[in-house]
Amino acid sequence: MSVSRSPDAPLARVDVVAAARVKRRLAHAADSPWLHQEAASRMAERLSFIKRQPAVVMDWSPDAPLPSGTLAKASPQARVLYVRDAEQALVPAPWWRRLAGRGAHERWMSPSMAAGSQAQMLWSNMGLHLEPDVLAVMRQWRAAMAADSFVMFTTLGPGSLPSLRALYAECGWGEPHAPLTDMHDLGDMLVEAGFADPVMDQEILTLHYATPEALLQELREIGMNLSPGRFAGLRSRTWLTELKSALKRQADANGRIPLQLELVYGHAFRAADRGPTLSADTRIPLDDMKLMLRKRP
Repeated sequence: MSVSRSPDAPLARVDVVAAARVKRRLAHAADSPWLHQEAASRMAERLSFIKRQPAVVMDWSPDAPLPSGTLAKASPQARVLYVRDAEQALVPAPWWRRLAGRGAHERWMSPSMAAGSQAQMLWSNMGLHLEPDVLAVMRQWRAAMAADSFVMFTTLGPGSLPSLRALYAECGWGEPHAPLTDMHDLGDMLVEAGFADPVMDQEILTLHYATPEALLQELREIGMNLSPGRFAGLRSRTWLTELKSALKRQADANGRIPLQLELVYGHAFRAADRGPTLSADTRIPLDDMKLMLRKRP
């Protein structure tokens, strides 16, 4: 897909059209990518530290699991609400979900419809790095949550794909992925969006692939390159051959191609609504001040 912009216009963080296409594909795929399932499983392990059992859970993920998935197992008694972008929320549940009898108790809604849903836990798995405005999404989260509720999320951090970035830079191929947000900046955004006590954590996963084809297929499944600064056009077969050859040169002694991904975990509580604020100064009309002075003993 060609990327066009005026010469003086700054590049956006994420190509909005490409991101919408990736989220639409993830939302209606038969299954989540392996990496998303692994991230969800690791995030669910952190739920063991939280004693409360939410009655209403909101899944704000690009590929929300089925009710028999990780989230439902972690909160089996909860009612699960699913949030999609507007165009995705209007599409009925896929036939395999309806055939399994799961369509009836799944509620799909757009982010704007989610406001006021009073969710007691909001769960977002591997979605923030697909968003052009992360802070705006966090504010939407808060608007959908009840008082004394909490949010848990995973996303990719900037420690992801260092070898791929080095390869692209060496070959002059542009950007292999969109910018990824540091976990400390994500924590600051949570506070700015109206959350309290954010806890951020990260870990580096090193994956190994037997072939360049397997590595590239994994990246395609998760919709990796959403950078507006990526190559503006279609690559040739010659370029693809060069890419595969370059990836093979990165293989270890066992012939496996390593790839690092930084998984970022976030947790925070919804801060209480702020009451009306009082002005730091008090203004008294001049006539009232004169009257007060005349009444002084």
